[in-house]
Amino acid sequence: MPMEWSRIWTDISLLLLLGAANTMPIVAWHIFKDRFSLPVDLNRNFFDKRPIFGPHKTWRGIFSSLIGTWAAAMILGIGQLNGLLLAFWSMVGDLFASFIKRRLGLRSGAKCTGVDQIIEGLLPLVILRDRLGLDWIDCAMITFLFVFFEMVLSPFFYKIGFRKNPY
Repeated sequence: MPMEWSRIWTDISLLLLLGAANTMPIVAWHIFKDRFSLPVDLNRNFFDKRPIFGPHKTWRGIFSSLIGTWAAAMILGIGQLNGLLLAFWSMVGDLFASFIKRRLGLRSGAKCTGVDQIIEGLLPLVILRDRLGLDWIDCAMITFLFVFFEMVLSPFFYKIGFRKNPY
C-alpha cells in the first residue's frame, strides 16, 4: 500500500511540475512585460518564409521555466535535476509545437488544441520515463490530466487577466 501512495504522489508532483514549466513563462511576462523578451528564433524565418517559432517563444520564457520548475521540484521533493530536465524537454516540446503551427500557417498564439498541450506534456515524460520510474500508463495518464487541466483552467486564467488567450 505505501508504494501505491508513493506512485500517486510522484504522478501528482510530475503533473504539477508540467504545470509549473508551462506557467512560468507567463509569470515572467507579467513581471517583466517586454523586457528581456528576446525571441528564440531571433525573428528569423524558415525556408518557407514563415517564422521558425514566432515572437512568443523567448529566451526569458525558457529560462523562467527552467528556474521555476527547478524550484518547484525542490519543494515537491522530485529532485532539482529532474525539474530542470522536465522543464527543458517541456520547452523543447513547446518549441516543436510552435514550429509545427508555423508550418501550418497559424499565427503565434493561435489555438491548435492537442498540438500545444500533448507535445509539451508527453515529450518530457517519455524521454525521462526510466529516470522517473514511469510506465507508459503513467505517461498517458499524466499527459491526459495535463491536457484536461490546461483546457479547463486556461479560460479561467484568461478571464482573470493572467493569460492573453482563453486557450
